[in-house]
Amino acid sequence: MTNSDANKLKIFAGRHMRDLAQSMCDHLDIPIGEARTHVFPDGEMMLKVEEDVRGRDCYIVISTCMPVNDNLMELLIFLDCLRRASAENVTIVLPYFGYARQDRKSEGRVPITAKLVANLLTAGKADRIIALDLHAAQIQGFFDIPVDHLSATPVFSDYFKAHRDDLKDLCMVSPDVGNVKVAEGFANMLGGDLAIINKRRLSGDSVETGHIIGDVKGKTVLMVDDMISTAGTICAAAEVVMENGATDVIAAASHGLFVGKAFERLNDSPISKVVVTNSIPPERAKEALGDKLVTLDVSGLLGDAIHRVHHKESVSALFKGTAGFKR
Repeated sequence: MTNSDANKLKIFAGRHMRDLAQSMCDHLDIPIGEARTHVFPDGEMMLKVEEDVRGRDCYIVISTCMPVNDNLMELLIFLDCLRRASAENVTIVLPYFGYARQDRKSEGRVPITAKLVANLLTAGKADRIIALDLHAAQIQGFFDIPVDHLSATPVFSDYFKAHRDDLKDLCMVSPDVGNVKVAEGFANMLGGDLAIINKRRLSGDSVETGHIIGDVKGKTVLMVDDMISTAGTICAAAEVVMENGATDVIAAASHGLFVGKAFERLNDSPISKVVVTNSIPPERAKEALGDKLVTLDVSGLLGDAIHRVHHKESVSALFKGTAGFKR
């Protein structure tokens, strides 16, 4: 990147996303933007950008993961700070978008909080959103500004292709019917079979797993989902495929939230490997899961997307060869 580009382009990070943002800046060969966040004893937050951003193309990297509301508030304050400092453009980079599961009214008198968050970011005068593997692709429509919806598929593809020889008699299993398209794409890409597990959610972290559609006997099962939250779904699915004759189970997800009893469930499950990205800081998971955890780096993917947006180039070109996953 030229010196003029480096001066024009500024990437800033939320408190918990400094490592990922630094890797993105290293990928683009630019310095990370300097900003300071202070939390007062009463919990209020104050943020100061420590360099000139007037007329600059600015990017804020924050995942609205746990603590969700603190990170969301930091994002809104960051956005206001850059706007008042006369940044020319402000793009929000959301490696993980919290509240995405509250995307519809599932019963009476409940909010659609994903839409509310989209409204807040739009009202804060963000120019664009770059998001990675939204829980539902339709969330793009909640925003009244452009959204570049990225997929971590190329990152997973590179990893599993490099380890393809270890995946004997591979069968892709969708842990629920809503994820069939992604599982089918991976099956085609890696040259494996496809199976589906039917499930019924009993409560927020309680899932009843039904029957398997497909044959997993004697197979290495790879289960891919967009996130692992309480791990109830994926661990129940792992038990079912092992009961039906699978020889090994690997779980993969773009976002490793790991809340509630997730670590306990995963450590007690027949899952041999849990493959996630660093869209959410992985330190807790590394400590809890040890060698069972594999963390893939999405800094190059996000950095390339920023480069293309900054230079007004096509973002879709990043997904040639995996077009079925660009949702």
